[in-house]
Amino acid sequence: MENARAIFEAAKHPKSFVALDGADHLLTDPAQASYAAQLIAAWVQPFLGAAMPVGEVPEGHVRVTSTEAKFVQIVESAGHSFLADEPLRMGGSDLGPTPYDLLLAALGTCTAMTLRLVAANEGIPLDGVAVTLHHRRHHADDCAAAAGGRPQIEVLERVVTLQGALTDAQRARMLAIADKCPVHRTLAGDPRIETRLAE
Repeated sequence: MENARAIFEAAKHPKSFVALDGADHLLTDPAQASYAAQLIAAWVQPFLGAAMPVGEVPEGHVRVTSTEAKFVQIVESAGHSFLADEPLRMGGSDLGPTPYDLLLAALGTCTAMTLRLVAANEGIPLDGVAVTLHHRRHHADDCAAAAGGRPQIEVLERVVTLQGALTDAQRARMLAIADKCPVHRTLAGDPRIETRLAE
């Protein structure tokens, strides 16, 4: 109860306190976890509003649907759903990651997956990967960039932490592979975005 009270007092409104008799902190009992999920789903529904009646999202596609809230969006992929939003300082409700957070997450997850896959295939003793990313804009320092009509350059900073007893050569190999992950190649390849209205 002391832990629950501390969490409740630290949480932002709206919030509610529900006792789950017999449940542990991690909800390791499947029945207790299912019960908690049903409670949470019922509790949060008034804050989300009515869901739009749409079909399932096929694999390889993502659907983003607006809500009654100013910035809150429902993001759906095959079998998965979560919220995207803007932070409070931008007028949002801070109920989910921002669009740029999602962009960075795509690059970071693809980087980590690719590194683990290549390390396993090549016998590199990589125990774990952490990828920290940041998006920023800075003014072009060189004349070539400025002359091309791009006074600002978009920068995606990516810092990769490798865990394991890797040699210097293996660390260099992992750094080179980071630039070859599929999402990195898509972003660096100047992709064309085609937009049309649904029929």
